[in-house]
Amino acid sequence: MAGVSAPEFWTDLYTRGGDGWELGRPAPALVEFLEATRLPPGRVAVPGCGRGHDVLHLSRRGYQAVGFDFAPAAIAAARARAKAERLAVEFEQRDIFTLDRDYANTFDGVWEYTCFCAIDPARRAEYVRTMAAILRPGGWFLACFYPIRQRGGGPPFPVARSEVRRRFAGPFRIERAEVPFRSVERRLGQEWMVLFRKTC
Repeated sequence: MAGVSAPEFWTDLYTRGGDGWELGRPAPALVEFLEATRLPPGRVAVPGCGRGHDVLHLSRRGYQAVGFDFAPAAIAAARARAKAERLAVEFEQRDIFTLDRDYANTFDGVWEYTCFCAIDPARRAEYVRTMAAILRPGGWFLACFYPIRQRGGGPPFPVARSEVRRRFAGPFRIERAEVPFRSVERRLGQEWMVLFRKTC
């Protein structure tokens, strides 16, 4: 899976219009959740932020959101969108697996959507460790896992609820888990929203 671990892989997809994950708006599951639930304010990391729609939505809701993405094209588009909306939002081109070097215990929350399923599945344990490292003790980790299925190629690579429970156990505890009511039509029944709390 060397391809998905290189920025060039994602840059190529953006360049040739292979970014099928692009919704052109904030994730409906995130919008729905924040309308119903007030998460503690503060600084929020968005790994694999793409063109920044979710980051900008979090900013509009009063969070200090920071978006991280591998692909220069995605970050450039996100910054342009933030500038057009006159929102002071940070976007950084970055390998998310290096975030703990500069952002240890920095964030109050993390929003995860279509990043966990895009990385090499062999690096999922590393992903969990990195997200735990950048969160402050007691911080929240909100994730909409997709695609919830047992088999298939990728990216996006399949995600099973049992794997999520197993991998996040230890540094996190599940506070709430549900199937989002609002979902993109082609993703109906394949998403699972989970609110975790960092345990230490």
